[in-house]
This record gives sequence, structure tokens and C-alpha cells, in this order.
Amino acid sequence: MNWKIRRILVAIGDPWQVPPGQLGKAVALAAAAGARIELFHAIHPARADTVAAARARMTRLAALKVLQGRDVRSCIAIDAPPHEAIVRRAEVIRADLVIAATASHGFGARLLLRNTDWELIRHAPCPVLLVKTGGNYRRPAIVAAIDPFHARAKPAGLDARLLGAATHLARLLNGAAHAFHAYLPLVAALPGAMGQPVALTLPPDAEEVHSANVRRTFEQLAARGGIPRGRRHLEMGDVPTRLEAVARRTGAGIVVMGAVSRSALKRLFIGSTAEHLLDRLPCDVLVVKPRQRSGGGR
Repeated sequence: MNWKIRRILVAIGDPWQVPPGQLGKAVALAAAAGARIELFHAIHPARADTVAAARARMTRLAALKVLQGRDVRSCIAIDAPPHEAIVRRAEVIRADLVIAATASHGFGARLLLRNTDWELIRHAPCPVLLVKTGGNYRRPAIVAAIDPFHARAKPAGLDARLLGAATHLARLLNGAAHAFHAYLPLVAALPGAMGQPVALTLPPDAEEVHSANVRRTFEQLAARGGIPRGRRHLEMGDVPTRLEAVARRTGAGIVVMGAVSRSALKRLFIGSTAEHLLDRLPCDVLVVKPRQRSGGGR
């Protein structure tokens, strides 16, 4: 993935309550990549009377000590809904990265996540970094969650882009890139006539052959991505549980995930899956989509 970060759009939801870590992490990436930062805030047309106060606040944010020495500007737009405003601004400035803040909450907030953050993920013309945690990146582990066995369900090359993004971020932040994949065993059960499970009959060595095939494919992909053996994590189990475990075990600062837009029904399912993962992961998440048709370095 030839990803050059030259323009970073920082989406500010509330200029008076910027989540801890969002600005500091934007600065860390901008400093390492030599990128320009734009702080962006969208105001709903119904609240146009607050523009002056919001503009003054955004100007003060751009002058904060944490941003001193960086090429920073601020912008306000009267536009809605928020995710569409952010996407439009990202397209105007040809952003290479959008940084937005999110957090884990209860059921109601997860619906909000699906309707805003996930819509931003789907439509943004560049990778989106969702900041979940405070603090700064300190030589972080960057974990790329790849899925080499779903090639038919996603554009070719997406896993390579995920690994490329992880290794690029690791270089910028003096961290270490890791590769992760979780798979399920072949052993399964089908419901019988009365609802009781009926175990499938498999050849004695089927599970062993299956695991060996998964490992071989994963290792080859990780090797092509330049991930050392000691940083390859192949786990048996469901993705949310195992990815959370690996993120905690490695002390991950960022998990790199892929996203693909599909039909309305599948899109809802994929959004729900990503939402579930985002809610569980103890770190920030970078979402990368297949190669875009426009934008520098993408």
C-alpha cells in the first residue's frame, strides 16, 4: 500500500469537549509523516447562530500548545449530517487520513456508532482512524487483522493493503507491525428434526489438514507483508474474542481492519460486526478500504 500521509483531517465533534488523545495522536502522526493538520467541525444548519462562538473556539484549539510547531488550520462548515460533512471536507482537501474520536458505550450509543462513525467509514475517501483511548502512542504494536480466506467476498489486495498500512504506521511511530487471523474449526453441528444438534462426520485427519492449510496460507501472506514470525498471530476461535485477546496481549495501540461496502442488507451486517469489534477492542482502530479511485497516495 503506497500510502503517503500528507493531509490529516481531524473531525471535531464538540469543540468544547475534544476527547483526550485525539489531538496528540494527530500531532504524532503529522510530525512523523510531515503532514498538515486541519481541524474540522460541522454545524447543523439549525444551529447556524453558533458559528461565531464555534469558530472562535476552533481557533483556540488550533493554537493549543500540543499543536505548536505544526502546520495546522481550522475549518467550520454549516453542513449535516456530520459524517457527510466530514466526507465532503475530506474530498475537498484530498485528505490522506481522517481522525475521529469514538468510545464504547451501551446499546443506544452503539446504534449511534452505526449511524455516524460507520457511515463515515463506508463513505470516507481515505483510511479512518477511530481514536478510542487517551494518552499518546509509545512505540505501539500495530495489529493488522487479515482474512485471506474470504477473497471472494472482498476485492483482491485488501489484505496486502492492511499489512502495508500496519507496517507504514509502525515505521512512523517507531512501533512494531503484527498480523492476526482467526479461524473456526471444521467441526460443526446441524439442527436435527427436534432441534437437537447432529454432529457432522468428518475424516479423522480433516481438522488437522484444515488447520495446516489455514496456517500455510496465513504464513505466506504475512511473510509477503514483511511481518516477522514472532509477530504473526493465528488463533482458533471467533474474530471478536480472539482479536481482543491479541490486542491486549500485544499491548496494541492500533488495530488495522478492512471494510467493504455491499448491498443494503449485507452492509448492515458488516456494520454490526465492525461495531461489535470496535466496542470490544481496547485500542484505536484504523479502517482501510479497497483502493480508492481518487486521492493522493491511495
